[in-house]
Amino acid sequence: MAEKIKLLKETKKYFSGGVNSPVRSFKSVDMTPIIIKSGSGSKIKTYNNKTYIDYCMSWGAIIYGHSNTDIIGAVKNQLSYGTSYGFTNIYEVELAKKISKALPSIEKIRFVNSGTEATMGAIRVAQKFTGKNKFLKFEGCYHGSSDLLLRTDNSFIVSYNDLESVEKTVKKHYRSIAAIIVEPVAGNMGVVSSSYNFLAGLRDICNRYKIILIFDEVITGFRIQYGGAQIKHNIKPDLTCLGKIIGGGFPVGAFGGKKEIMELLAPSGDLYQAGTFSGNPISMIAGLKTLQKLEYADYGLIEGRTEYLCDFIENKAKKNSVDIQINRIGSMFSLFFTNEKVYDYVSVKKQNVEKFKKFYKLLFNQNVLFSPSPFESNFISFAHTQEDIEKTIKVISSTLRRTK
Repeated sequence: MAEKIKLLKETKKYFSGGVNSPVRSFKSVDMTPIIIKSGSGSKIKTYNNKTYIDYCMSWGAIIYGHSNTDIIGAVKNQLSYGTSYGFTNIYEVELAKKISKALPSIEKIRFVNSGTEATMGAIRVAQKFTGKNKFLKFEGCYHGSSDLLLRTDNSFIVSYNDLESVEKTVKKHYRSIAAIIVEPVAGNMGVVSSSYNFLAGLRDICNRYKIILIFDEVITGFRIQYGGAQIKHNIKPDLTCLGKIIGGGFPVGAFGGKKEIMELLAPSGDLYQAGTFSGNPISMIAGLKTLQKLEYADYGLIEGRTEYLCDFIENKAKKNSVDIQINRIGSMFSLFFTNEKVYDYVSVKKQNVEKFKKFYKLLFNQNVLFSPSPFESNFISFAHTQEDIEKTIKVISSTLRRTK
């Protein structure tokens, strides 16, 4: 405990708010941050030697669990040849081939180092291609921390899953709208799924008004199935943003799409974008190894375990007269303490946040780690065993009885 207190004091001394990313502060649940010592499979261990079943999985990036031997082995082998060259390497090409084959909408791709860079690059190239400056996005969707995506003076914001409001806004402002950017499954207000009709409607609107459709699949890419949401729904965006899983646990981002749009990037075109560590061999080989494994993986296994866990929580909550809505797709899920369906940001905000905090703390104290925010997603990996799920169910069973 003394070591943890010392470390926490040092984090506050050197980092704003004591962290390098806001959600790590545990502020949303009124708790003290944890400091991680190690991760293995479905578990993470803190510096005060507490082990948790981890349902954050580095916010969805770790689909094979922590320290997967195949991925770590590939990286260790590459380390003896160097970590970064600042020039093209073979693994960039191999990973690009793999992604393009899985996502045919991506004819050309540009690797970057984060999801924020990916969405920023996609918006910029869409603006260049159309000659228009503004874009449309959805309330509750998060596309990174760049000013370009966070400002409101250059965008129109409408309700998620509300096609009528999109049509109305675009009809009025289409001459200035370069792109519509959307998470095909929202993951940053908790899991909120969209329908085929909503996404198909966006595709139709973009076609009619000559607007670029951007799918932000930084979370959903290779998470909900091999490829992502666009494969699940059979809808092709003009541009796609990727991240997380395609780095196999290492920093990564990418955006890609139609050849005629991507060719506007330097050096083919005059839209400048660059990054010394973009496509670095460590992230590329980790991502390549991950996708090689995922291509033949049984996604039904982790989807089934997610369904099993979520069904239990729903049934147990009902027996204990606790209002809960659970949204899930593939191996992603979120709990909302409300008796109303959750389908957009307005309905997300109706949840009982205080009840979530109570539930979260009880869960945490019994060594089960969900995402420390009522507005984030949880993830199950291939490392989560049935035994992990059963242990979690036992903890949740006692927790729900005390969450009223």
